Amino acid sequence: MADTLTMANINLFAVIRNLEDLCELDNEAKSLIKDKNISLEFFIKNGSKGFLNFESGKCRFTKEDQSCDIKLFFKSPQHFNDMINGKANPIPTKGITKINFLKNEFTKLTERLSFYLKPTDNLLADKNYFKINTYLTAYTAFFAIAQIGNTDKIGKINASRIPDGIISISVAEGPCVYLEVKNGHIEAHKGSVASPRAYMIFDSLKTANGLLNGKLDSYTCIGDGKIQVKGFIPMIDNMNKILAMVPSYLK
Repeated sequence: MADTLTMANINLFAVIRNLEDLCELDNEAKSLIKDKNISLEFFIKNGSKGFLNFESGKCRFTKEDQSCDIKLFFKSPQHFNDMINGKANPIPTKGITKINFLKNEFTKLTERLSFYLKPTDNLLADKNYFKINTYLTAYTAFFAIAQIGNTDKIGKINASRIPDGIISISVAEGPCVYLEVKNGHIEAHKGSVASPRAYMIFDSLKTANGLLNGKLDSYTCIGDGKIQVKGFIPMIDNMNKILAMVPSYLK
């Protein structure tokens, strides 16, 4: 059964975080924020918080404390999850006069994000959609690994078995993420890093998309050479156990 706090953290740090990349990759999303300079804080009681900054046609997500124009309060992790699922509304505690941004541009952005994270075979036949879906699905899954490893009961057991160090996950001509592991705690970051302790390398966007959308098996891909793993393999083995849990949260 999915853990409520873990689900809320995935929704914030893996799904909502994706708006940063959506606004970079999708022209329609770019147009929605081209003249916007506004910041949002998501504050979850007994949970986490995060910030979205829209400025000069770009979006940036951060965990770091900062000032904000609009603060959205959630009574519990479940309240935040319900908001994500369209079953509840946030409680604005700051920026009431700017609430139209939430009702208009922000709502359209989240609808656009949902469009890309819920693919069909027909949609994936379009090259541009395929690329954006792969990027956003990859970022969602790999950032979700950290949240499952840090708060899910079974995920924490698997995370505790990952030796300290950095795992690099990259897709040829595609997204790169690295997981920083220390004492069983996992932090996910975009980009690459010098000298990671272990690597997982996808040979193409097609392989990454097939695996992340449940159409390919990881062990088969490794056997076929479509996924390369190297370095300190026990790190990859235990990380993959957490990766296998991601679909139970992102149904």
